[in-house]
Formats: sequence, structure tokens, C-alpha cells
Amino acid sequence: MLKEPIHNEPRTMEFYGEGLPYLKDTSIKGRLIVIEGPDGSGRSTQITSITARLESEGHAVINTGLKRSELISGGILEAKQKLPIGKKTLTLFYAADFADQLEHKIIPALQAGYMVLADRYIYTLMARSIVRGISRRWSHDLFGFALKPDLVFYLDVDPFDLFHRVFQKYSSLDYYESGADIDTSDDLFDSFVSYQRKIANEFRQMERRYGLIRIDGTRPIEQVNLDLQKRVDAYISRLWRSNS
Repeated sequence: MLKEPIHNEPRTMEFYGEGLPYLKDTSIKGRLIVIEGPDGSGRSTQITSITARLESEGHAVINTGLKRSELISGGILEAKQKLPIGKKTLTLFYAADFADQLEHKIIPALQAGYMVLADRYIYTLMARSIVRGISRRWSHDLFGFALKPDLVFYLDVDPFDLFHRVFQKYSSLDYYESGADIDTSDDLFDSFVSYQRKIANEFRQMERRYGLIRIDGTRPIEQVNLDLQKRVDAYISRLWRSNS
């Protein structure tokens, strides 16, 4: 049997900026937890594990992530195949994908009291934009409609380790994830490492502003999972105590 929403008292949504004007007064009951990190950091594995754990405890859970909008995701894939694509154009594509999911998937689930687990959120999109020369202010303002999550974890993995993980899994590197569109190096390895270092630096700068919790993702999967589970469990326990 599913548990009652973790926090029964409806609360007003908090946005990073103006939010979605027509949804400003919408109340929600559920909780939004985000796991950020580059390809190869183990995000999806951890999301799957945490989802299973929460569901086994009786919580209603729904997953979301980038490029999952039925309306926009196909357009992003098609646009990325037509290289090169403008930096702001690509960012706006992803922003539209995120906005569609926020309005039609994330917020409705939170209204119903679900635990929403996001495999990446706006932080990756902002970091990607900034390292491509788009200003932080523009990126922050663009995603001002985003809902503030309750917890945000960032899986931090050394770029050299990431390279081997990604190449072992896919036998190739994604054009954009390797930074090939902005790096003048002919060496794909150097390009990848340089790009991932820049992305990691942006995440470090976002930690305080957005309340990101950095997790050492270089450890074995089981250790990372135990770390995340303990933090999620502690958060849920605090909610139960505050509601008792």
C-alpha cells in the first residue's frame, strides 16, 4: 500500500525567478529530488536504486530527466544531428523540453504527493551554456521558471575516470558531451577532459547559490548508493518528525 504523501500540508511552490505565472498559486504535497552529474557518473544507476528503495517503503515515485518531453525531445535529437547548431538555440531547445515536463509531469506529480526523482535538472543545462560562452545572468534568467528542488545531489567524478567509463560503455564520445563543438583540439581525449573540467568548475560555483550537495562519485557504486540513501533517508525522517 502506498504511503500518504510525506508532508500532508500543501505548500506553495518556490521558483528561482518569476516561475510559471499561471501556476504560481498552485499547491504541492510531494518532494523533488535531483541527481546531477556528467555522463558516466552513475546517475541513472543511482536513480534506479533509490526509486526501488522508496517504492519498497511504500512511496509513490515518478522519474524524469532531460530530453524526455514527448513534445520536444524528438526535435532536440533531430537538431543535434544537423551540426553545427547555435549555442543559444540548443539551450532554448532544452529549456522548452524542461518547461514541458515541468508543467505536464513534474508539477502534477508533486500535486498528487509523489516523490519525483530527476535524472539531471536545470544545473546541467546552465553549466553547458556557460562554458559555451553564454552569460551566467542570461542562463539564470532563462531558467527562472524552474521549481526549486528539495534536494540536489551532484556526482563529482574525475574527468580522466569519466573518459574511461564513457568509452567503455559507449565505445565512442558524444559530440556535445565531449565539448567538440567548442574545443579547437584535434585530440578527442584532450577535448573531453578539458570540457568536463569546465563543467565541473561551473558546478562548484553553483554549489552555494543553488544548494547542491557534492557526492564523491569516484567510489564504487555500492558506496555511492549507501551515501545517497543515507542522505535521502535522513531528509525523509526529518519530514516525518516535523509532521508528527
